[in-house]
Formats: sequence, structure tokens, C-alpha cells
Amino acid sequence: SDDAVQVLEDVIPVNSVDLMQIFFPDPWHKKRHHKRRLIQPDFVSLAVSRLSSGGHMHLATDWEPYAEHMMDVLSATEALENVAGDRQFSPRPESRPETKFERRGHRLGHGVWDLLFTKR
Repeated sequence: SDDAVQVLEDVIPVNSVDLMQIFFPDPWHKKRHHKRRLIQPDFVSLAVSRLSSGGHMHLATDWEPYAEHMMDVLSATEALENVAGDRQFSPRPESRPETKFERRGHRLGHGVWDLLFTKR
């Protein structure tokens, strides 16, 4: 996550990104490692600052507890609005490529959760 933060801070201008996609970030399953998760309030705040007005943030995960955590963090971010409605996950967009993590999740019987938010 440090690399992502550095790129956002040093390379990506404020209000310049129309679509930010974060697909299947490491869920850090163990509770003691949750602090290492990419999707945390400080990271989301930084990412949102790089989104243009009306820009979209699209996340996906195959780990339900992380999906709920992502929903909590994004829903609590005042500058974001959930495209699917309050606390609703989005249907999988046809435009999202199927990743090896998604295929693995399906093979293991996991669901896949998409979150699509727009910057107000």
C-alpha cells in the first residue's frame, strides 16, 4: 500500500482521475493484519482527492468480510456517493475484466462483490 500512496501523492494530480479501479486487493485475513489493508479511511481520502468531480471509484473483492469493510469505509466518506444506493453492492459490470483472483474465488465458492462510488 505504501507504493500506491506514493504514486497518488507524487505522480497523480489532484482532481485528475475519471475512473479509479482497485480489483481484489489483499484482504489480509488475520485480524492483527487488518491495518495493512489498502482500503482504509486515509487511503480512500487521498484517492478521492485525485478523482475528478463526478469521477468513479470501482472496487471488487472475493472476500466478504473485506467487502463489508470496504463498504463501511467508502460509505463513511462524505465526498462519495454509492451508485447502487445506500450500502448496496453493484452488479458486476461487463467492462470489468475477470481476474485470476476472481476465477480462484469462484472455484473456492466465494462470491464476488463490486462497489461503485461517484465523487460528489
